[in-house]
Amino acid sequence: MPTEHTSRQFDSELETVRSRVLQMGGLVEEQVVNAIDTLINRRLELADEVIAGDLKVDAIEVEVDEACARIIARRQPTAVDLRMLMTVIKTITDLERIGNEAKKIANMSKLIYQAERLSTPRFSEIRQMSGIVLDMLRQSLDAFARLDPSAAQQVPRQDMQVDEAYRTCMNHLITYMMEYPRSISISLEVLFAAKAIERIGDHAKNMSEYVVYMVEGKDVRHTSFATNEREMA
Repeated sequence: MPTEHTSRQFDSELETVRSRVLQMGGLVEEQVVNAIDTLINRRLELADEVIAGDLKVDAIEVEVDEACARIIARRQPTAVDLRMLMTVIKTITDLERIGNEAKKIANMSKLIYQAERLSTPRFSEIRQMSGIVLDMLRQSLDAFARLDPSAAQQVPRQDMQVDEAYRTCMNHLITYMMEYPRSISISLEVLFAAKAIERIGDHAKNMSEYVVYMVEGKDVRHTSFATNEREMA
C-alpha cells in the first residue's frame, strides 16, 4: 500500500501537471486574441509575436507530455487519476493545434494587408465568430480548472453558432469573389483565416468533452448535443 508521503507526492505531481496545462491554455488564449486582433484591426506588429510564441506553446506541450508519461510509468494510476492524465494529454494536443491555427491567422493577416491591397472583404461575420470562439476556449479552460462538467456541456451549443457563422462568411466571400474577380486572392486568404477560427472552436469543443470524461468517466465525443443535454438534466 502507498504511504501517506507517497500519496502526497503523487497528488503534488498531478497538480503540477494540471497547473502547467492552465498556463499553456493562458498562453494559447493570448495567441488567439493577438492573432484575431491582427486580422480584424490590422495590428501587424502582433503577427510576429504570435508566430514566435508558437514555439513556447510547442515546448510546453512536449514538457507536459513527458511529465504525464513519467507519472504513468512510475505511479501506475487508476480510475479518476488515470482519466485526468489522459485528459491532460488530449487537452495539450488540442491546445497546441489551437496555437497552430493562431499562427495561421497571423500569417494570413500579413498577406491580406500587403501594401498593394487597396480593399478587403468585410469582417463582420469573422468578428462574430471570433467572439464566440474566444468564449468557448475560456469556458473550456475554466471547466477544466474547476472540474465542472456542467460548464463544459455549454460549449458544444456555441460550436453550432460558430459553424453557422462560418457558413455565412463563406457564402458572402463567394459572392464577393463573383462580383469582384480581382478580389479572389485576398478573399481566399480571408476564408483561410475564417476556417482557422472555426477550427479553434472545434478544438475548444473537444477540450470541453474531455472535461466531462475526466470528471464523470463518460465519453460524449460521438453523442449528439441533445442527448448530452437530456442526460445532464
